[in-house]
Amino acid sequence: MLDEAVRKAMARWPNVPDVYGWLRLDRRGQWLIKDETIANATVRDFISRNYLRTHDGAYAFQNGPQRVFVELDYAPWIVSLQPNGELRLHTGVTCGVPKAAWMDEAGALLLEVDDTVALLDDRDLAAFSDWLVARDGAQLDEARAEAAVDALAEGKHAGVALRINGVTLPLKRVSTSDVATQFNFVATPQEPA
Repeated sequence: MLDEAVRKAMARWPNVPDVYGWLRLDRRGQWLIKDETIANATVRDFISRNYLRTHDGAYAFQNGPQRVFVELDYAPWIVSLQPNGELRLHTGVTCGVPKAAWMDEAGALLLEVDDTVALLDDRDLAAFSDWLVARDGAQLDEARAEAAVDALAEGKHAGVALRINGVTLPLKRVSTSDVATQFNFVATPQEPA
């Protein structure tokens, strides 16, 4: 939901040109301007509150009347595990229970949360081994868990699932190169010709 001041600025100045190639979201949910991490918490929070999906599947930050398109290093949302077990998006919003899970060939974990796809922050992947279970819900020993992850990375059926916050989800395979297409978003928005 956009800030009220942003809505008013959009109405006041409707024809401000869009910006491309300036703002980026990295794989850990950090905002970067021209490849420099934004250190100012107030600016980060403002961007997060005014981050949105456009009609064509790109993501942007509405900066007053100006739309700043965001280049995505991997996915449009990054999710992290909180100490209380909740999942939280990089924008600070707490997520609902995941509905689906995928792993890519490099071991990155994607979760469907709140009707979108989010990449699990790699700093939380240690919890992944605790979440990995057999499809019947039985806990896997370390050797079987490693074998399952290796099988998924190689594109093989592993017969494993994730148990997250009391929900067991089959763990599916996705190729890194197919993520944007499969989940219908634009990773690198381009200025119209």
